[in-house]
Amino acid sequence: MTRRVRVWPVFVAFIAAIALEVVPLPGVLQPVRPPLPVMVLIYWAMMWPQRFGLGTAFVMGICLDILHGQLLGQNALALSVVTYLTLRFHLQIRIFPLWQLTMTVFALLTIEAFLQFMIEGLAGLEPFGFSRWSRVLSGALFWPLVLGIMDRLRTQVENRDPSFN
Repeated sequence: MTRRVRVWPVFVAFIAAIALEVVPLPGVLQPVRPPLPVMVLIYWAMMWPQRFGLGTAFVMGICLDILHGQLLGQNALALSVVTYLTLRFHLQIRIFPLWQLTMTVFALLTIEAFLQFMIEGLAGLEPFGFSRWSRVLSGALFWPLVLGIMDRLRTQVENRDPSFN
């Protein structure tokens, strides 16, 4: 008998990450807002690649495009590329120690930021400058916290914690 895993708490985590992406912050904190939707997507694509993949990345990217008022498909393309790389190497990177995993996430966030930069450049839009790259650095610094929260959520979902039934 196969055990069914409830995935609705994971979708709540995705929605919370997207909601936190558009919550207004003071001007001084705005440039260091970690890219939570990308980090949550990397985590779930790495841990449950059979459930969360390119389709999830594309839908999440379209939602971010609409919420940020950016070019339609800009975030969808960047998140799809990052998710593809995560899926391609998920068996290797999920066994890395924390410092290597953090550096891998830093590299993935850098790729995502560069794709955003490239797309905006091709479209003739003005680049964001410092804030784009400070978000990459803050994402790498916040990765251990996000990893801990998502690991706890995954453990509760996989163990069918009664609070999630």
